Amino acid sequence: MIEATELTKNYGRVSAVDRLSFTVRPGVVTGFLGPNGAGKTTTLRMVLGLNRPTSGSVTVDGRPFGSRPRGLRHVGALLDAHDVHGGRSARAHLTALAVGNGLPRDRVAVVLAQVGLANAAGRRIGGFSLGMKQRLGIAAALLGDPPVLLFDEPLNGLDPEGVLWVRGLFGQLAAQGRTVLVSSHLMREMEQTAEDLVVVGRGRLIAAEGLREFAARSTPLRVGVRTPDADVLSELLVRAGATVRAEGDGSSTVTGLAAERIGELAFAHGVRLYELTPRSASLEEAFLHLTADSVEHSAGAVR
Repeated sequence: MIEATELTKNYGRVSAVDRLSFTVRPGVVTGFLGPNGAGKTTTLRMVLGLNRPTSGSVTVDGRPFGSRPRGLRHVGALLDAHDVHGGRSARAHLTALAVGNGLPRDRVAVVLAQVGLANAAGRRIGGFSLGMKQRLGIAAALLGDPPVLLFDEPLNGLDPEGVLWVRGLFGQLAAQGRTVLVSSHLMREMEQTAEDLVVVGRGRLIAAEGLREFAARSTPLRVGVRTPDADVLSELLVRAGATVRAEGDGSSTVTGLAAERIGELAFAHGVRLYELTPRSASLEEAFLHLTADSVEHSAGAVR
C-alpha cells in the first residue's frame, strides 16, 4: 500500500505538488492521471525517495521507501525508459541491478523471458527501440518480485501487441495482491486497465475513487433515444428542461433527464420509442471535464 499525507513539493515559489493526500491499495490497478505539469512524476519520485518533500509524507507499506535497504525487493519502478547505459547489454544491466540489491542472478533470465526480451539479452541497449526499452524497464521493475510497482507512462513506444501484453500483465500483478500504480495520459487504455483512479491537477488532488464513480459524477447524465417521432419528442424534452442533440445515425442524445422520465413523457404523449439507453461518459470525457481548469497550456481554435 502507498499512503501520501499532505505531500508537498515546492521549487522556489512554484508548488509542483500541493498538500496531496491519497491511498493506493493492493489488489487493483490504480491509474495516476493528470494534465501535463500536474505533478505526477514529481509525486512518483517522492514515493521512491528520489525527491525530498518540502512537507508532508509518503510511505510504502507503512515506511518511507528510502529507509529500506535493497529497495527492489520492496518496490519496482519504471520512471524513464531512456535512463539506462546504452553501452551495456540488457543482461548486464539487469545483472548489475540484481547484484546491487542482493538478488539471485537467475532472476535476470526469468524477467527477460517474462517481458519478451530473452532473444535480445546480449544486445546493447543503445540499439533498442523505445518499445524494447520500455520492456526492459518493466523487467527491471519486476526483478526483485516486489509487492509494490510504479510505472510512469509505460505504454509509450509500444505497438498494439505490446499494449495488450502490458494491460494483461498489470492485471495479473494486481490479481496476485500487489499494489500497482500506473501513470499514463492514454485515457482509453486506462479505462480498460485501471479500477481505481488518483487524479491530480496543478499538484492538487482532484479525485481519488473508483473509475466508474469518477466517470459517473464527472459528466452530465446522458440518454440515447431512437424514435420515428424525433421532432415531437425533442420538443417535449426541451420543454421539460433537457438538451437534445441529433446524432448522425438517426438517434438523439438527451442530457438533463433520466431515462425513466423520458420514457414517461413519451408514453404520456403517444410517442413510439425504438431505443432508450443510458450512456455513461468515457474516462476521457470525464477527465477533460474535471481537469479543464488545471491545464497549463490550452490550445486555441485554429483560424
